[in-house]
Amino acid sequence: MIRIVRTSTYDALHTDRAAHDRTRLDLDRARSDLTAHRAHAGEARRLTEEAAQQLVRQATAERDEARAERDALRAELDAARAQVLLDAEDRVALRMLLRSVRKQAAPPERVYALFHHGALRSLHRSAEAAERAAEAEGAPRGAWTEVPPGASCPPACEVVWRVQPLAVQDLPAG
Repeated sequence: MIRIVRTSTYDALHTDRAAHDRTRLDLDRARSDLTAHRAHAGEARRLTEEAAQQLVRQATAERDEARAERDALRAELDAARAQVLLDAEDRVALRMLLRSVRKQAAPPERVYALFHHGALRSLHRSAEAAERAAEAEGAPRGAWTEVPPGASCPPACEVVWRVQPLAVQDLPAG
């Protein structure tokens, strides 16, 4: 069957066909642009994830470095505290030594005379030192007694070993 088509209709069909072709070209361009944008978005996402991972690695490294520095500073602080304690102990020991030296350097206020059967054997800075000297010469250990203040002492010849305190006086310069 043959159909008679008018020229205006035919021209309209050609115009529609051209519009259709342009629309198809625009659609193909839009599809290729969409594909390119998707590829670009995928690349951008990948780069963003890599950058985020890099930032996480960098932050982790900085955190680990800060922790190591903190631990080193704590160790240094502990060492400094220990040194301060040692310094304080050293000062205490030095004060004790200084007191001891001052006591030894100062002239004694009293000396302790060690007598054996009334005869002077030696002089000592302390009663304990005199007792040790007597024990070294044969006196019995622990047999020492004290005479109460104000009581009279037995005669020196009746006592085998005696420690007697004697006051030391400064001699006048002469």
